[in-house]
Amino acid sequence: MSQDLIIVESPAKVKTISKFLGQGYMVHASKGHIRDLPKTTLGVDEAHDYAPHYEISKDKEKVVAELCKAAANAKTVYLAPDPDREGEAIAWHVAQIIQDKAQDIKRIEFNEITAKAVKEALTHPRALNYDLIDAQQARRVLDRLVGYKISPLLWKSIKRGISAGRVQSVTLRLIVERERERAAFKPEEYWVFWATLEAQIPPPFRVQLQKIADVKAAINNGNDAEALLQRLKGQPFQVANIETKQRSRKPQPPFITSTLQQAANQRFSYTAKRTMSIAQKLYEGVELKGRGLTALITYMRTDSTRIAAEAKELAKEFIIKNYGQEFIPEKPNEYKMKKSAQDAHEAIRPTDINLTPQMVKDSLTPELYNLYNLIYTRFIASQMAAAKIEDTIIWCSCLETLWRAHGERVLFPGFLKVMPKNATQSDDIVDLPKLTVGQSLKCLEMPAEQKFTQPPARYSEASIVKEMEENGIGRPSTYATTVSTLLDRAYIEVKDRHIIPTDLGCVVTDQLVENFPQLMDVNFTAQMEENLDKIALGDENWAD
Repeated sequence: MSQDLIIVESPAKVKTISKFLGQGYMVHASKGHIRDLPKTTLGVDEAHDYAPHYEISKDKEKVVAELCKAAANAKTVYLAPDPDREGEAIAWHVAQIIQDKAQDIKRIEFNEITAKAVKEALTHPRALNYDLIDAQQARRVLDRLVGYKISPLLWKSIKRGISAGRVQSVTLRLIVERERERAAFKPEEYWVFWATLEAQIPPPFRVQLQKIADVKAAINNGNDAEALLQRLKGQPFQVANIETKQRSRKPQPPFITSTLQQAANQRFSYTAKRTMSIAQKLYEGVELKGRGLTALITYMRTDSTRIAAEAKELAKEFIIKNYGQEFIPEKPNEYKMKKSAQDAHEAIRPTDINLTPQMVKDSLTPELYNLYNLIYTRFIASQMAAAKIEDTIIWCSCLETLWRAHGERVLFPGFLKVMPKNATQSDDIVDLPKLTVGQSLKCLEMPAEQKFTQPPARYSEASIVKEMEENGIGRPSTYATTVSTLLDRAYIEVKDRHIIPTDLGCVVTDQLVENFPQLMDVNFTAQMEENLDKIALGDENWAD
């Protein structure tokens, strides 16, 4: 019986997709790119519209032979690499290699590896999108020109084997400049005053000094701090004012690539590279007890917070069933996207809302469970009603000083029902007793704490990814590899979750800024990304 051929990127997808397609299909993997620019030469014809010269990678010769053989025996070849520019380029390279062997070549894409999504994609094949292919080629050629033209200059002035990169070098500059800001920073002394007060009804609560004689409190040395303590010692406190107001706290949007990397770094100390590796496994499929290979999340390289209508409806039904109608917002939650967002794919979400983290926990490694739980919880919360919170601000006076306490009470939990317990409070929120204006309060203690202004914090992996996203440096698919490359090149190191530039990283940055100021400019790099987006939309010619 003649079969159709589906070509995906990874062997893991082969197993997952083969599981729910019948005998009418062969599924093979290209194992990523099968062609690339040559390793030892520039591979770009600068005299003729920067035409790239591709060659089959040596480690892919066997893969190529297998794909050609399978294509020759297939009725139709469906190219199904990932649904992004890189995936489109991989599909094009495969098509170029097998075009003389295959009878019919079509492109399909799916945002999740489920039976429904794959079968739906097979009913709606399309032609290759050459705008996306050109955008990827433009990025590859740009990166090659920068790397091959500039790196040899660094070899002469610094040492052989180091490299420059269009995105990596600008990111390195941000890290180096932050370190130099820290070195130049001059700390200033200041004092923070707290008082623990007690009313007739518990609990005791803490207040912080805010004003002295109606002016913002500013105590900048130990002598003034001690003088104020002595003046207030033994003096009565009383409630000067009570402010109460209600507010809504809305849930955060479902994860996109950058926010997932940031959250995983903050919560579990995962590097961006590790996070994406774990997410890739969840996307391609894991072995679940009683279910076999099952893909758990949608595509994880995305800058869009958009959610498919069907997924929203299923989430709504799940929330009503498990939490109640009141946990559904009056209008579905909508989340803004950055102007630069390509919006090619949905936000990251579970493929099956009924596969709760607890149900699959026994089948997952700890890191797979951690990330799935993070993605699942964030998605459910994003579709729930806002929390209703009552804020209470209590102002207390003592002589000419004014002190403040902030308390909050959750009137309706809304999305906080599924969030961690510590999500409801920030550091300055305390438990407050019932008080009335004019009520006398007893001071139990009044510590004064010496502090110094702090320099700008070093970047963590989470904050450098956020900085890259906010400045338009790179795209979701490049954040993890950029940081990983800087580590591999020994331009940076990570200590206690903080990124520190090495001496080599500082020297390389200085050389590049001095000799290639435009290339090292953040705004120039961001503009290049916008130009690549225009190519992807068909609004600009890539060779121009």
